[in-house]
Amino acid sequence: MTEKAIFAAGCFWHVQETYAHTKGVLSATAGYTGGSYKNPGYEDVSSGRTGHAESVMIEYDPTMITYEQLLDIFWGMHDPTTLDRQGPDRGSQYRSAIFFTTEDQRLKAEVSKDKLQNSGRFGRRRIVTEIIQATEFYRAEEYHQNYLEKKGLASCGI
Repeated sequence: MTEKAIFAAGCFWHVQETYAHTKGVLSATAGYTGGSYKNPGYEDVSSGRTGHAESVMIEYDPTMITYEQLLDIFWGMHDPTTLDRQGPDRGSQYRSAIFFTTEDQRLKAEVSKDKLQNSGRFGRRRIVTEIIQATEFYRAEEYHQNYLEKKGLASCGI
């Protein structure tokens, strides 16, 4: 039995690459979610007008990796205190978000966020990561799938 999780942490290439090489993750798919525009493509989402975020849907084996461990990886891969940007990428399509698919995921994400905020890691800066109900996930175009691996790149600038 597998479970799914959806995260947005800036450029989806970096997020996908990180999770794709995580033990217990069976697949990591780049895509778009969180907006109202039906069947968006990259040009639509990159305009910033669809409401979607570049995101990654992860299918994982919960006997090998827990949702809490996936959250720890999420928090460590980006700066959750920057609103609508990561590195050089700016706009709501690059926002930090956890798209929960179950009530259990929502609760675990909120506990994890509160724990991190209270840890002092970010000083006085507030974590701006959204924790919201997942909407339809649209798979990104094939050329975006495993992009960094295809191009032999280590990162997308973050």
